[in-house]
Amino acid sequence: MVVVTRAMETSRLRRENADLRKREVTSSEMLGNSAALKGLKAQLDKVTKTNSRVMLTGPSGAGKETAARYIHANSNRAGAPFLAVSSATVEPERMEEVLFGREVGGRDGAGRGVERGALEEAHGGVIYFNEVADMPLVTQGKILRVLTDQQFTRVGGTDKVRVDLRVISSTTRDLRAEIAAGRFRQELFDRLNVVPIAVPPLSDRREDIPELTRHFIAQLNRAQGLPLRELTPEAEALLQTMLWQGNVRQLRNVIERVLILGEGTGAIEAREFPGQEVAADQSGRMILGGTVATLPLREAREVFEREYLLAQINRFGGNISRTAGFVGMERSALHRKLKSLGVVSPGKGNDDEEDD
Repeated sequence: MVVVTRAMETSRLRRENADLRKREVTSSEMLGNSAALKGLKAQLDKVTKTNSRVMLTGPSGAGKETAARYIHANSNRAGAPFLAVSSATVEPERMEEVLFGREVGGRDGAGRGVERGALEEAHGGVIYFNEVADMPLVTQGKILRVLTDQQFTRVGGTDKVRVDLRVISSTTRDLRAEIAAGRFRQELFDRLNVVPIAVPPLSDRREDIPELTRHFIAQLNRAQGLPLRELTPEAEALLQTMLWQGNVRQLRNVIERVLILGEGTGAIEAREFPGQEVAADQSGRMILGGTVATLPLREAREVFEREYLLAQINRFGGNISRTAGFVGMERSALHRKLKSLGVVSPGKGNDDEEDD
């Protein structure tokens, strides 16, 4: 029974480490040409050739792991391993074995075995702690010692294992609030947060949505054999105006769903995207909801124009010239219309600097 139990535990740890290695195929491409993405890449490029620890922050699904892989792929460690460990998906009681590995059996007898953990597997390369805020407090203390000493002991063992690692972490939470609540160690935060970099949400880079969509379609065609379909201009415009609370991950999931349930192999049309019937959006703004039917024509028209123009401004990242070109108005006329409707691009005014 002891032998069987050890074999089962060894097999489980081996599978977990294999899963970590499989994740290395995830893309490190940073797709898009929006100002937000260019700003992110500029920050990432500054840290690629260093060995500094980086803390990536941003909403779920925004592409923090892709950013971490971009750092690795463009660093001096590009030829060495990249291992991602998600603290949110590993059971707390398994975390130390996954990170440090384990030793079983006697030190000098037959049956002794060593299972290498993620830290050892990543030697010479990068270890990426995804959702580091979910790491158990006890494990946080041990990781802190690893960062200090660059060595550790496997679970059940006594030998010191030395490693050369670069550490990149990410979180969707406010770690300072976690520290104040006693759920995260201040010392570990100070060690990991050497270079903080914020990854923008998809709402800040709507210009990138068409390119991301084409990339996902091609990727799903290669990986799953799903149809290689184009987008109609209407579908492309709709994607750029939709709400993406799940960010890039949600966009990929929506595209996969449309390709699976879609109508043939022709171009994807706007009506194929789910839940886009006329209604109020999740932020409470009215988008031609039933209330419009109760308004006089003039007021209803103003509601439509306001929401339509605001959606287009968001789509083009606040660029008035591009918005005017798409809606078919002169820029000066669009400025006057926006002023009369009380529409201001989020975070920007309506002056000419929007076109920079």
